[in-house]
Amino acid sequence: MIEFLKEPWAWYVAGPLIGLTVPALLILGNKSFGVSSSLRHICASCLPANIPFFKYEWKKEIWNLLFVFGIFLGGVITVNLLSNPDPIAVNPKLVAELATYGITNYDNLVPTDIMNWETLFSLKGFLMMVVGGFLVGFGTRYAGGCTSGHSIMGLANLQWPSLVATMSFMVGGFIMANLILPFILSL
Repeated sequence: MIEFLKEPWAWYVAGPLIGLTVPALLILGNKSFGVSSSLRHICASCLPANIPFFKYEWKKEIWNLLFVFGIFLGGVITVNLLSNPDPIAVNPKLVAELATYGITNYDNLVPTDIMNWETLFSLKGFLMMVVGGFLVGFGTRYAGGCTSGHSIMGLANLQWPSLVATMSFMVGGFIMANLILPFILSL
């Protein structure tokens, strides 16, 4: 059984399981699926109540915090107990392209050649980790949710803003991966 969990699940298994969370949340508790809102709930629980954006009944959303903690805990369990010891398989064409940017180590899920403390203090690392993190956070707030909220929950509910947001996520991802990221990696 453990060996089954160590292999990636096929899209036709994982996709429907993710998709079934939408009706399960709606039927079992009239709740919406989304992860980025949990940051607001954490801030509302920790910051003084005199900030208007955080004045709401955040305790009614404690389930969302538990859900996000479960995602975190699942990641910890997966990394520590279910990790596949085999090297990460990367397409040879991608290996050749990434080698031109100095990325050659595939021992982890995230390339340590670009994601490490030393790189953080370089222009490339600062742009990727700090500026990129800020833009993701800003975009999530500006769009009124993240990819899980819009692309899974919103599209399942046939919400027009979620369709626009999902199309924007995809276009932004294509532009980033094909135009901006190669430029940043070449710095």
